[in-house]
Amino acid sequence: MAKTIKFAAMGLDHRHIYGMSQNMMNVGAEFVGWWTEGNPETLDGFEKRFPDAVRLSDRNAILENPDIDLVLIAAVPSDRAALAIEAMEAGKDVMVDKPGCTTMEQLEAIKACVARTGRIWSVNYSERFEVACVTKAAELVAEGAIGKVVQTIGMGPHRLNRDIRPDWFFDKQKYGGIICDIASHQIDQFLFFTGSTDAKVTMASAANYANPTDKGLQDFGEVALRSDQGHGYIRVDWYNPDGLPTWGDGRLTILGTEGYIELRKYVDVARSEGTDHVYLVNKDRCEYIDASDAGYPYFSRLSADIENRTETAMSQAHCFKVMELGLKAQAMADAAQ
Repeated sequence: MAKTIKFAAMGLDHRHIYGMSQNMMNVGAEFVGWWTEGNPETLDGFEKRFPDAVRLSDRNAILENPDIDLVLIAAVPSDRAALAIEAMEAGKDVMVDKPGCTTMEQLEAIKACVARTGRIWSVNYSERFEVACVTKAAELVAEGAIGKVVQTIGMGPHRLNRDIRPDWFFDKQKYGGIICDIASHQIDQFLFFTGSTDAKVTMASAANYANPTDKGLQDFGEVALRSDQGHGYIRVDWYNPDGLPTWGDGRLTILGTEGYIELRKYVDVARSEGTDHVYLVNKDRCEYIDASDAGYPYFSRLSADIENRTETAMSQAHCFKVMELGLKAQAMADAAQ
């Protein structure tokens, strides 16, 4: 009989903690308790969703509890590395919200800690791991539906929602820059779908076009990647218009040698209702697929990895490489500004 994984949360500063927590509970993990600094704006929503989870006044109550297997971290991005290292040093595996860190020095410290402790450091790239149509696309690619993947084009527009953003959201030293932050999703998808273990950043730029009074905010970013397996282009921004009925019109196009797949993740503008829209075109098929029931296997796989010390959810090397490329791209973009 499989062990029941017990987890706790440290840092609730980003709303991604909602999905991280709920999806671990959905695969049978037990939510032991949580700690956060102060009272972030996410707190009311968190307590409504998880009324039975116990708030702990000291994070040492998590670190010193030998029954806790996994720590979820969605603190201010610049604080995540230190908390993750603290948890791993205490013998816990870690799932951290993206970005997993904000500097190359932090990443190197995390790598050293993983090597020293043997713990799992997993970044929840939610635009792959919490999006059912990406699960379906992965199945189609694995089946050879579009041949060899040679390019991905990832678009990540986000709604600014200024009124609910905390101060750290506008402080580049805190969130790491737009590429380090939200473009990490698309870097993850490029490496995954092309089967790349490394890549070169061939172009990166970032700017603030629409919010000149917010000196620390980057509201536009783009990246081009090339590997020995394929090519990638990424665009991210904070321009999602209020007329769209959801927070972002995230899209991914996967080009193969024998066809292509387009994902309209959260909305199919002015057409179908719902989420997780997949369009597949190859030599035999030209069709729409409703992928909303394809599931989120990352969470069950991570639970199994914690128990079995395996890497089925995501390899540790892949997790490190996504953040490395994000940080390199961010540095390139900043140098060009």
